[in-house]
This record gives sequence, C-alpha cells and structure tokens, in this order.
Amino acid sequence: MKGMGLIGSIIVGMIAGWLAGVIVKGGGFGLFGNLIVGVIGALLGGFLFSLVGLAAYGFIGSLIMSVVGAVVLIYLIGLINRK
Repeated sequence: MKGMGLIGSIIVGMIAGWLAGVIVKGGGFGLFGNLIVGVIGALLGGFLFSLVGLAAYGFIGSLIMSVVGAVVLIYLIGLINRK
C-alpha cells in the first residue's frame, strides 16, 4: 500500500475485511473478526500481488488487493477449521 500511512492502511484493511465477509458468505468471523482478518489480509494481499508481479496504487488498488488477501485468508482459515 504505497503512499498510505499506517492509519490509512488500517482503514483500508478494515473495509476489506468487511467486504471479504460479505463475499465469503458463511465464512466470516463477525464484524470485529472480519476487521482483524481484513488488516492481516491486506498484508497477505500485498505479498500475493508481489509474487505475481502486480502492484496496487491509490485507494481503489489498495482496497482490491486487500479484499483479495482477506478472501484468501478467510478461505484458508475455513480449510483449517474444517479439519
């Protein structure tokens, strides 16, 4: 999340967590849990985007990257919890 401060990154991550909870129906962790997942997912999204050579710029790019990371994280947590 280039160009954003820490507070901006946390806000984007919280919005992404909420959106990921809406996207992954039945895979959410409640409002507070989804916000935490969003912040962690933002980091995961940045890592995943860098692996495939993509970069996110601006608010919308950062939000998309964070939502992708949060959805992947919710999916992975769901796989672990099923076992």
